[in-house]
Amino acid sequence: MRKLLYLTLILSAGLLAACKKEKKTPIVTGSSTGTTLDLIKDSVYLYFKEENLWHAAAPDYATFNPRAITGTNDIDALQTELDRLSQYAINPATGKPYEYYTSAPGHAKYSFIDDGTTTAALNGTKGDFGFSALYNLVSDLRVKYVYPGSPAALAGIRRGYQIMSINGSTNISYDGGTGAGTNLAMVNNAIFNSSAITMTLKRFDGSILTANLSVASYTVNPVLKDTVYTTTNNGIVHKVGYIVFNSFTSASNATPQLDKAFNYFTAQGITDLVVDLRYNGGGYVSTAEYLDNLIVPSAKTGLMYNTYYTDNMVNGTDPLLKNQWRKDGNGNDFNYAQIDFSVAANAVNFSKKGSLNVNRVFFIITGSTASASELTINNLRPVMDVQFIGRTSYGKPVGFFDLDINKYIMYTPEFSTKNSAGQGDYYAGFTPGDASYPGVNDYDDPTKDFGDPTEGLLAHALHYVAANTYSVQNPSTQGVGAKTLMLQQQSPVGTGLDPHAFNGMIFDKKLKLKK
Repeated sequence: MRKLLYLTLILSAGLLAACKKEKKTPIVTGSSTGTTLDLIKDSVYLYFKEENLWHAAAPDYATFNPRAITGTNDIDALQTELDRLSQYAINPATGKPYEYYTSAPGHAKYSFIDDGTTTAALNGTKGDFGFSALYNLVSDLRVKYVYPGSPAALAGIRRGYQIMSINGSTNISYDGGTGAGTNLAMVNNAIFNSSAITMTLKRFDGSILTANLSVASYTVNPVLKDTVYTTTNNGIVHKVGYIVFNSFTSASNATPQLDKAFNYFTAQGITDLVVDLRYNGGGYVSTAEYLDNLIVPSAKTGLMYNTYYTDNMVNGTDPLLKNQWRKDGNGNDFNYAQIDFSVAANAVNFSKKGSLNVNRVFFIITGSTASASELTINNLRPVMDVQFIGRTSYGKPVGFFDLDINKYIMYTPEFSTKNSAGQGDYYAGFTPGDASYPGVNDYDDPTKDFGDPTEGLLAHALHYVAANTYSVQNPSTQGVGAKTLMLQQQSPVGTGLDPHAFNGMIFDKKLKLKK
């Protein structure tokens, strides 16, 4: 799997959200000779050497020799270059590169080259079938989620339905890993790379649904489910609010949907909150902060988190950023080198939104939970009781700018974040049930729809509210959870499905210029 869009945390600097990149950014190179691809390779190296959070570990130009790196096509060659650059800096806590990617050793866990498609799906509008899929078992392909209003939703498809055939073929069992991958490629191409698809699916009652879908544009509602459950603990009634938030879309798209859900929770008088981020790879940082401010107890104020940029950016020893131009809200040109990257200038404080006031929140997470999702969770850890349910999250406490290089966009870590207690550096992710992350470790159950109180991960939260303990401490004794295909549960891209899905976080906050 060469061109997988790794889970990212993207910083799109600008004085206002969605600022436009209207000035031409030249290729940066040490030589005026060579092919266009050679010059772009030079730029990738030079930007990395100046802007990367761990730039000091990279070798000099002559030693690295970026022009000697090849690939099956131009973007593959550039990604290979970035992969190699990302492996020099070693994390002393693990003895492995900071960007070590367990699922694909030698590939960058965070850094990647984009041809523009990755950053195009962040304004709340998508053009696809509106669903994703995962393997529960080798021979059990399930609907992972469905966006409301999408072609899949309009056809009656729901999360948890079993996919029995695709375009008339029943040869859809998982054959990745050591297998030929023929079935996997067919499934992936049919769902994510085609304009029409025919599927037969088994509903929860065993009946068969035949769906003929065509790609269409629809407005993304990132709230896939919101509901309230009532339970009793020692005679005391508890109301539990549950929300599935699947993507940190732009504020204009997400905040009305979040407000609707949280206003409902407030009206119902919920005492506990469950936030399901199991497939949420990120989005806009302003939306992450907004969600934090909806959840945080009313009495909590002060610092939410700090941002720590690379030394070159803080000290102004980053001349290449002068080539990265943007427009501010008044149409004036500015570049990244004019931004104040000090910690003090980028501190973010809590600012309570709404009137919901709970002191405990349960986060449902998996290996697909990354970036903005992890930031949201980490910000709340010092100020309230945060419980973790599920599997280890992706582990991404770093972020970057979008660096234009000719027709490509380069992303490589340039800053990290820490909450008000100085907690950060969660490169290994959050592991539910560990000493630092109270909760329970268990597998996703894709055989049930969101909101089904018998679904394994949600059931843990409901049981804890009712009994002050998690229902099962050893996930190996779980039914479906124990059998769930490990590849999907342990790696967000383990099955190879949906390699085009965007995962990341756009920093669309107002940034301060240097004085």
